[in-house]
Amino acid sequence: MGAEASPKGWPLDDRGVAYGDGLFETVLVRDGVPHLWAYHLARLARGCRVLGIPMPAAQDLERPLAQAGQGLVVLKLIVSRGSGGRGYAPPAVPAPRLRWQLSAFVPDATRWRAGVRVRHCRLRLGHQPVLAGLKHLNRLENVLARSEWSDADTAEGLLCDGDDRLVEATCMNLFWQRGGRLETPRLDRCGVAGTLRAVLLERLPIAEVDAAPGVLASTEAVWLGNSVQGVWPVTRLDGAGGGLLRRWTLGAVHRRLQAVAHEALGHPTRLDD
Repeated sequence: MGAEASPKGWPLDDRGVAYGDGLFETVLVRDGVPHLWAYHLARLARGCRVLGIPMPAAQDLERPLAQAGQGLVVLKLIVSRGSGGRGYAPPAVPAPRLRWQLSAFVPDATRWRAGVRVRHCRLRLGHQPVLAGLKHLNRLENVLARSEWSDADTAEGLLCDGDDRLVEATCMNLFWQRGGRLETPRLDRCGVAGTLRAVLLERLPIAEVDAAPGVLASTEAVWLGNSVQGVWPVTRLDGAGGGLLRRWTLGAVHRRLQAVAHEALGHPTRLDD
């Protein structure tokens, strides 16, 4: 299995290119050290098992880290099934490809401190329990959802499934506090089980629930988070057609979950309200 720093070598018959037949990980790397590395490897390994793709060798996955240098960068790893097979039928013996890219990264500290405005999306995620939780290459639902807005004031869009259950944001996981209890959507039908989400589920008493979007009206706090950006408190929620649905005032309640997440990522844990 090879490893390249750019996608220029992808052949047109690669199944990742043709069908989205593969997986990817985006890893925050600080001074050459990857954060949540074990969680990323565990999710990648699970995805490889589900798709029937051989897991890349540890030395191949670690090779880009030697080129990360100092400071913050994001490492993107892509594993495809490779070429072969006829039509959708996969090859009997996959010859997977591994590609990677390092990109400079500057986190948005303003969103950490001041919070963000979000909106509901019209698009509804389809159910596919076999793929639920995986970070596979088929992300057209997220692309279409993200195309629903272009204004710079809106940081993210919230996604529900076809049964009108909250699932996630377009590229972040969703959390809220209701009646003093921390909750996050259950991801057994669809959605991406983020690595930061996994850390927070281990370190905090967060309940996984099925909830309609109306539940957000009765929350004390709402957050979005992923393993690169950290945690953004939500201060305003708009409807899919525009118009204010709810505001939140930042306070100490918002900093608890954020501090635990940022400790795991090396981001600042003490932020002024």
